[in-house]
Amino acid sequence: MTDFIKVENLVFDYIKSEDESTFRAIDDVSFTVEKGSFTAIIGQNGSGKSTLAKNINGLLVPTAGKIYVDGLDSADPENIWEVRQRVAMVFQNPDNQIVSSVVEDDVAFGPENMGVDPKEIRKRVDEALKSVEMYEFRRKAPHLLSGGQKQRIAIVRALAMQPKVMLFDEPTSGLDFRHMEQTAALLSSLTVSYTHLTL
Repeated sequence: MTDFIKVENLVFDYIKSEDESTFRAIDDVSFTVEKGSFTAIIGQNGSGKSTLAKNINGLLVPTAGKIYVDGLDSADPENIWEVRQRVAMVFQNPDNQIVSSVVEDDVAFGPENMGVDPKEIRKRVDEALKSVEMYEFRRKAPHLLSGGQKQRIAIVRALAMQPKVMLFDEPTSGLDFRHMEQTAALLSSLTVSYTHLTL
């Protein structure tokens, strides 16, 4: 296997708006994630896991150190589009990721923004929904779904973009035990096709 994500001496400071002082969320972290692997990073709330995820997919820029995704420097503005196409992120709260009033439109949102051909989008949406057993809900309103179903739709949105890395930020947080088990099984089933980083 080869390293797909490489984090070198990563430092990230948040700047407090009121007095412009800084708070260090990540301090000199280094690790690699191999292509095709399933990697979990654990820690208490507030330990910097979400901040790390946002640095990896280019939502945040390191204060110091480097992150390489498939050989691309995530801090280089010229690489941002490529990095975000390679790394799909599923956030902790699926409600914060819903952008449409119809499930299939929500799943199509990412590929549409990438400029994918409409026929290909239709194919991706249908295949992704079927892969997580949510095809029958394609014309439903997302707000009518259960928490576990919403999380599946969030995962489907990521799948439809056909990334190389699936990045999950506490994907089972807030779910009941049954939906937690279902989501965990789904994440395990994706490992064969994707490099997988769960925080």
